[in-house]
Amino acid sequence: MLKDRSPETASPGKRLELADIFARHGGEFLEGHRVPERHLKVMRAVVNCRTATLGGHRDKCGSCDFERYVYHSCRNRHCPKCQTHSKEAWRKARQLELLPVPYFHQVFTLPHELNAWVLASESNQRKLLSLLFAAASATLLDFAQGELGGQVGFTLVLHTWDQQLRPHFHLHGLIASGALCDDGSRWRAGGSKFLFPVRALSKVFRGKFLDGLEQLLDAGELDRPRSETEEVGIERRLLRKLSKKSWVVYSKAPFAGPRKLLDYLSRYTHRVAISNERLVTCDDGQVTFNYRDRRDADRRKQLTLRAVQFIGRFLSHVLPGGFMRIRHYGFLANRDRTIRLATIGELLGVRPPEPSPRESLEQWLREILGIDLDACPCCGGELQRIELEPVRPVVPIAGPRCRSRGPPQEAHE
Repeated sequence: MLKDRSPETASPGKRLELADIFARHGGEFLEGHRVPERHLKVMRAVVNCRTATLGGHRDKCGSCDFERYVYHSCRNRHCPKCQTHSKEAWRKARQLELLPVPYFHQVFTLPHELNAWVLASESNQRKLLSLLFAAASATLLDFAQGELGGQVGFTLVLHTWDQQLRPHFHLHGLIASGALCDDGSRWRAGGSKFLFPVRALSKVFRGKFLDGLEQLLDAGELDRPRSETEEVGIERRLLRKLSKKSWVVYSKAPFAGPRKLLDYLSRYTHRVAISNERLVTCDDGQVTFNYRDRRDADRRKQLTLRAVQFIGRFLSHVLPGGFMRIRHYGFLANRDRTIRLATIGELLGVRPPEPSPRESLEQWLREILGIDLDACPCCGGELQRIELEPVRPVVPIAGPRCRSRGPPQEAHE
């Protein structure tokens, strides 16, 4: 039977988790920082995920002495342990929509001069990241009309971090090489090695974003970063500086094909910033984690930060409530996706994708991992499920009760 454990010491052989870092140092972080409620919500969710705090059930075998406790997940989209099932469902659905044409990997990146503006407030985050989606999608749609004479289909996924958890706002896109004519009568094929000129994409993307940014600034809809609240004319200087800078737009055919790119994108469609597997140690008030240095041949390295600094970096990637990180455009837009994919399938001589019914978690575990949740792993007998009520923690962030991994007290009696 599982036992409670203190957040100060992990069980021997147990991998360090983000929840452990929050449990040990969340209180210290909150003492020195004013954080919005949405950040507190994420911290509570991660700390309490799969613990007695959220309730769960006890599985007991009627044929042998096997017994296990299963606690509910928090299902927060920023939790590194949650929504694997949802991620796999998303990936499978997108794979069904792939066409027998070349694909390109598109990346649109905001200059780092805008980082402080994006992070200045939740309102800024919502408006500037929405503008990022709007500028990138409009750029691709305009080029498709001009170069291919039709409508392309693509998916954009927002990433806000780099490997060291610093702010790095960019969109990853997967775009089919070809366009559907506006009247739906013809498929216009694109190139296999080249879709749109990158330098031209960069200039148009920059222009569209800066037009939207200027409108927001002129209307007074953006909060100034704290470090620049006293400067006069900072908005105009920002616009001039950004207009003279080359903006990063990346375009390349996926090296291992579109399915591999979908695998990569799906890792962070339903979670954020860092996985538990990258965490190494949390000792003496410091956190060490693995990262890949893109500037040094992608070599694997380790970075050590103060725990409160690590928590601050992680929370900077918490998105505003309801903000959509994944968006579809062109013939993949949700409104007309099924009809347009069927039309393209007919033009290309392929059968349109048939959406598969969404599998339950139990079905997915049985099919992918060969795990039958209803059968005893010891003798194969039928498991009886006994529901357990949630246990309210004494302290919402820090404290042993928050990180209880064993059954609630009444289960011991």
